[in-house]
Amino acid sequence: MKRYILLYLLVSLLLSAHLDARADTITVTSHKPLHLAVYGQMQYLLDPTDTLQLAHVMSQGQFKPVDKQIPTFPVTTNVIWLRFTVTNQTQEGHLKTDITYPILDEIDFYYPTENGNYNVVESGDLRPFKKRPFNHQNFVFDLNVPAGATRTFFLRIQTKEPILVPAYIGTEKEILNELNKDDLFLALYIGVILVMFFYNIFIFFTTRDWSYFYYIFYIATVGFTQICLQGFGYRYWWHDSPWFTGQSVQWGGVLSGLGVLLFVKNFLHVRSKAPWADKVFWFFILAYSATFFLVLSGQLSLAYNIIDLLALSVVVFILIFGLIRAIKFKERLARIFLFAWIVFIISIMIFVLKDVGLVPYNIFTSHILLIGSAVEVVLLSFALADKINTYKKEKEESQAQALQASRENEKLVREQNVVLEERVAERTQQLVETNNDLNTALVSLKDTQAQLVEKEKMASLGQLTAGIAHEINNPINFVTSNIKPLKLDIEDIKTLLSKYEQLEKQPELQPAFKEIAAFKKEIDISYIHEEITSLLKGIEDGALRTAEIVKGLRTFSRLDESDVKFVDLHEGLDSTLVLLRNAIPQNVKVIRNYGELPKVECYAGKVNQVFMNIITNALNAIKDNGKNSHEEECLVITTSQENGMARISIKDSGTGMTPEVKEKIFEPFFTTKDVGEGTGLGLSIVFNIIEKHKGHVTVNTAPNEGAEFIIYLPLKITHLPN
Repeated sequence: MKRYILLYLLVSLLLSAHLDARADTITVTSHKPLHLAVYGQMQYLLDPTDTLQLAHVMSQGQFKPVDKQIPTFPVTTNVIWLRFTVTNQTQEGHLKTDITYPILDEIDFYYPTENGNYNVVESGDLRPFKKRPFNHQNFVFDLNVPAGATRTFFLRIQTKEPILVPAYIGTEKEILNELNKDDLFLALYIGVILVMFFYNIFIFFTTRDWSYFYYIFYIATVGFTQICLQGFGYRYWWHDSPWFTGQSVQWGGVLSGLGVLLFVKNFLHVRSKAPWADKVFWFFILAYSATFFLVLSGQLSLAYNIIDLLALSVVVFILIFGLIRAIKFKERLARIFLFAWIVFIISIMIFVLKDVGLVPYNIFTSHILLIGSAVEVVLLSFALADKINTYKKEKEESQAQALQASRENEKLVREQNVVLEERVAERTQQLVETNNDLNTALVSLKDTQAQLVEKEKMASLGQLTAGIAHEINNPINFVTSNIKPLKLDIEDIKTLLSKYEQLEKQPELQPAFKEIAAFKKEIDISYIHEEITSLLKGIEDGALRTAEIVKGLRTFSRLDESDVKFVDLHEGLDSTLVLLRNAIPQNVKVIRNYGELPKVECYAGKVNQVFMNIITNALNAIKDNGKNSHEEECLVITTSQENGMARISIKDSGTGMTPEVKEKIFEPFFTTKDVGEGTGLGLSIVFNIIEKHKGHVTVNTAPNEGAEFIIYLPLKITHLPN
């Protein structure tokens, strides 16, 4: 609200013509139990020296009528005195006044007593909150005007920010009702801000889109600023800290300015699409940051004026920049943002016009900034959601274009083949040249096919590199770490043997025997023998484990076998599990139910790739089911022979799939993983490999009940497609 006081002052100077004089006495009746002091019903007096006392103020009589809807004053070092008179024509003797502008540093309320003297109630944000006569962020004072009586009251106000004095006078019931309405509006606003804040935090951690991070910062700063301006933070949190209370409004102005600049800069891609505007944004960001140091140094009035000037400049600049991007470049995101920004600017205009009298002061217009800010936050959240949809649509269009291009290339190849066949039939005289061309095309086609086969293998082998390196490094470490202790033990034995050799040359054997016995005891010859045995066993185990892993890799990849041959599928399954050992969680139990299965004629490497993709998906599903890591999970692999075909079942206890997902899992580019975590090609490759072997695959699954992939491969097939 206070950020746009400068805009308010400019408009008020243009619109504040001499208004008709109104009655200067505020009359509260039973028909109108609540009254807002407007247009001359309050008079003001400026005290530039801050030396006037109430007696001097009353005797001078130099008060001037307030010719605006409510009393408003720009940033000033003057002390403002206000005078107003209240007549009570109700049956109640407990009238109250509610000043709804909660960020005044000092406000003293002078009220008459029965003997004609005046007492004072000292209040304000820089004074103890517990001494307020009413526990609220607004300034509420008892008038105590008896029924049928008239009383005159005085307010003394001093603050470092602009001064607004919207004063409601009415019965106790009506004033309390107004306070409840203020609290309700503020509670609804805070509720909207909190919902948007936590919702967008969830979206940020889900999508990892940094636009949401800057939007979360923007929501937090806007909410913090409104809490400061509405006095809510002072009422509940920092009223015991005069230092922070005096600076909180300026802090809110700086933070909200930085928040909107950083968010708009990221949301509209200013750096890449408009480098000239990016420099302007950085100028405003640096200017706000410098103003923050003014606040910390205590130059609060100067900082407030600079914040107001920056705020007005930023509002105009962002509005113009948004119009350029939306109209000239026709950007969808800019249009959505511009709509939300204009809604907020309209709320500011209504707020200003309300204070100068062109718009009535009521519960809607007095809370228009809260309403406009909440609507803007919600609209910008929708804009971010639309941004995600835009990215998703662009990705789908890109995938569709790639698929369409692939189909067109396939169609073009078919058409070229037809043309070649027609030329061969029509031009037999060019048979040699045509055959050469066909041979060249055939060689190129085979090269392309070999490259595709290699790419398919490398796609799966690439996923295993980290696990293989880990598994090989461990046994190699066994060998390297055991060599040094083994050498030391052998050196000790050599020393002992040397002493035996020296013993043979000595005539006195008995002393030498004693020395040798003492040395054997010193080196603990029995332990050395045991240690040598243990070290050799470690080296042997490491070597065997290394051989097992290398054998598993060779069995899995079959890099030296590109022809169809009879292979043992159990070996392929075992080698796949060996290579995935590092990826299997500790709580997952792998159960092998291998049946009697003869060797199957197939491409061994491609079939192993099928096993790899399905088992990897099963392990991912187990990890994603959200169960405690100590709960036992299982992966069951069952093989058998059925109707002349090999049947391989791979069943997991993971999350399972819905019927809708199950229908699409073999489609190219379909994936349930987050963006950047999967290509959607794994099961599509599985399906094509099984089809190529003239087999088929079925899936049994349900949500939260795991999934079972059943692969059927013919035992013998001599004419597989190339």
